[in-house]
Amino acid sequence: MGGRQWRFGTEVALVMLLVWLATPCPLSAAVAEAGRDYLLVGAATDDPTPHRACTPEMLAGPRQQVQVSAPAGGWSGQPQALDVFNVFAGEVRVQHGDREICGNMHDARTRDSRFRAGIGLVAVPPAGSHEPFLVSWQMPLKARWVPTLRLGAPSPVQQNDTARLLVRAACIAVAIALALSALMAFLTTRDRSFLVYIAGTTVLVLWQAILGGLSGYPEPWLPVGEGGAWWLLSLTAASQALVLPALWRLNGGDRLLPRSRPVQLLALWGLLALAAWVPWLQWGSLAWVALGLQVSYLLGCGLALMVGVWARLRGDRWAQAGLAALAPMLVLILADACRAAWLLEYRVEALQLAVTWLLMMAAYALNQRLGRLRQQRDELRQLAETDGLTGLPNRRAGLQQLARHLERVDRERGPLVIGFLDIDLFKDINDRHGHAVGDQVLVAVARALRAAVRSQDQVVRMGGEEFLLLMPGMPREAASARLDRLRQHITEAGRALQVPGLEVTASIGLAQWRPGEDDLAGLLRRADHAMYVAKRAGRNRVFDGEELDPPGLA
Repeated sequence: MGGRQWRFGTEVALVMLLVWLATPCPLSAAVAEAGRDYLLVGAATDDPTPHRACTPEMLAGPRQQVQVSAPAGGWSGQPQALDVFNVFAGEVRVQHGDREICGNMHDARTRDSRFRAGIGLVAVPPAGSHEPFLVSWQMPLKARWVPTLRLGAPSPVQQNDTARLLVRAACIAVAIALALSALMAFLTTRDRSFLVYIAGTTVLVLWQAILGGLSGYPEPWLPVGEGGAWWLLSLTAASQALVLPALWRLNGGDRLLPRSRPVQLLALWGLLALAAWVPWLQWGSLAWVALGLQVSYLLGCGLALMVGVWARLRGDRWAQAGLAALAPMLVLILADACRAAWLLEYRVEALQLAVTWLLMMAAYALNQRLGRLRQQRDELRQLAETDGLTGLPNRRAGLQQLARHLERVDRERGPLVIGFLDIDLFKDINDRHGHAVGDQVLVAVARALRAAVRSQDQVVRMGGEEFLLLMPGMPREAASARLDRLRQHITEAGRALQVPGLEVTASIGLAQWRPGEDDLAGLLRRADHAMYVAKRAGRNRVFDGEELDPPGLA
């Protein structure tokens, strides 16, 4: 009866819910409330649209100017966008008719907000007009490091501009992420190589910010101002001071030519000194510095390539990371030598991608180095905790394992039985048959014990002819029977050596952990005492130490 009433009540509730959902609700014209229904940030402003008129001071110094002419039939009457990229220092002036803008790559506030990676202007020339766009910029310091001008409809020009910004920002973001990862690795390992990597990455982040104009986006966060050329050359020298030795080492230069370290240090400190000297130079000297840095870059990459190929031919597989890191830079060098048009247009993005790839390869090499260090550490630990003759854990490792078992059984309240084993008359075996046979006996005993115990049990060589067996979770009676079978296996292993007159037996003392009464030393002491009782009783037997000294009587 109760079940029918419950089902009937449930059906009525469902019908009422469906009727309520199907009933149309009148929409009220409620006023949305700020903070509850929407979020408004910012405030009204009376600032004019960012625009900066050109002044004679901005246009002072050596400059270049070009005219972007109209098509043969004149302008179409549609909006035209002109964007100027790859100007690394100074003011850029873009003018069409009475419209004019002066912008600086290192201060986005001076530029048209529709353009994020370049300095652009949108104008609507009258249909049929032939009035050109006028563009001028500061004289470049290096040949072929020339501006790129993109003309077209506003939408595709702005999309291209935004794509450039995304690439430039992504490269810097990857570099910062790699630096943070290296910082975590340093905090874990305390390896100073990661600090060097972090320092180099930081310099390259600043260099990329100056190169791509992100130092001024959305507002200047570096005090570049009108000193863009000085900042760029100084950071270029500092970057080379770190990148060129890194390329040399990645390609195996240190391994092939260990005496090259003084030359590396000389190049490093020389370039760092040049980086510190650049801010004090006059404009006329900067072109020579730029040329010298180009020569040092080409020389460093060439030497790194030669040593990398040499190392690879000699079978150095670690040089692969160095050659991979060098590959994009070699592509850029060849493209520049061939006067490739794509490099002129996308020089900044190409350089940033090449540097980002170098940082990734350097991080890969550091992680490989860290892996080798960990492997060496594990091998040293294995050597420190393993008996060289039998391959069993040694006394130090065995006591650590026993301590861990004691902590576990204290938490879980399970049994823990240990067996202390001593090969009978082992000195006589060495005296009669020689130490070589004695070593064979130890190896055979270790192999027999390891083959006969459970996977959760441990066998430890405590030293000499003494072994310790750890049997967690096994009741005392079962452990006693297991130790007796192990004693028999030891005798069989000795006979398998087929040494005339050799008889191998063992005396074993058993002890069980007593919660609240024992400590590690006390447990070992009782097992050792039980083993000596077994020897005094005639050897080749197992003695239960719990029968000799029952719990609670001590």
